[in-house]
Amino acid sequence: QVQLVESGGGLVQAGGSLRLSCAASVRPFSSYCMGWFRQAPGKEREFVAAISWSGGTTDYADSVKGRFTISRDNAKRTVFLQMNSLKPEDTAVYYCAAQTCTFYSRSRPYDYWGQGTQVTVSS
Repeated sequence: QVQLVESGGGLVQAGGSLRLSCAASVRPFSSYCMGWFRQAPGKEREFVAAISWSGGTTDYADSVKGRFTISRDNAKRTVFLQMNSLKPEDTAVYYCAAQTCTFYSRSRPYDYWGQGTQVTVSS
């Protein structure tokens, strides 16, 4: 059974911070590159950030670069997204995803998805 469970979403004012967590049942966890995506009302799902299996490579959408930080703890089978300087346009449902990989590639499809956690940023 493969399961990704996101947590940490909530309501925050512009300029504030949130940390999202994704607990993964996939094993071995280190065999997967991990990513975060988001989908705002009326918009298509978009890429936010990703991290390689080793944690040595990270990838960020231009819209969040410098504000968000992705990290992982393979021993705890968890990936994190630290979100700082939040803006109203960051409001969306955030999804955790797992990609089987040897080397990270943004274009490679993701194999498993979580159910999402809501992030709302007020003006």
